[in-house]
Amino acid sequence: MITLEQYLFTVLIMSMFVNLGISLYGVFAKPSLIKKIIALTILSDTANTFAIIIGYKRWPNPYNPVKPPVLTNLSAGPEQIYEFAETAVDPLPQALVLTAIVIGLAVTLFLVFLTLQIYRLYGTTDVRKIAKLRG
Repeated sequence: MITLEQYLFTVLIMSMFVNLGISLYGVFAKPSLIKKIIALTILSDTANTFAIIIGYKRWPNPYNPVKPPVLTNLSAGPEQIYEFAETAVDPLPQALVLTAIVIGLAVTLFLVFLTLQIYRLYGTTDVRKIAKLRG
């Protein structure tokens, strides 16, 4: 018997694969530079979501009252440290996603600037027409 949580996780993973396919199609098949930038943004968001899912941890017992994973007692024994390690989320994927969001924004702005300059120079954002004009 599949639980609701497993079903929702499966739907999330399948939608990530759909997003990955749509974004790769947009990057490789669409001739417009604007559509390529949008598809590249979707691709980076999908990769960030995947990194967040890697860092996801489920609570050990869903029927217990939710306690935040904060270690307040610095002289805690091994049992408290083990409980903290089971419920705490890995901070590395969070830091990587935050860095990827900032870098992705900078790259997207740079690509939009380049597309704007290409439009000013050639009068189009279609890569096929630009290749013909360059010639």
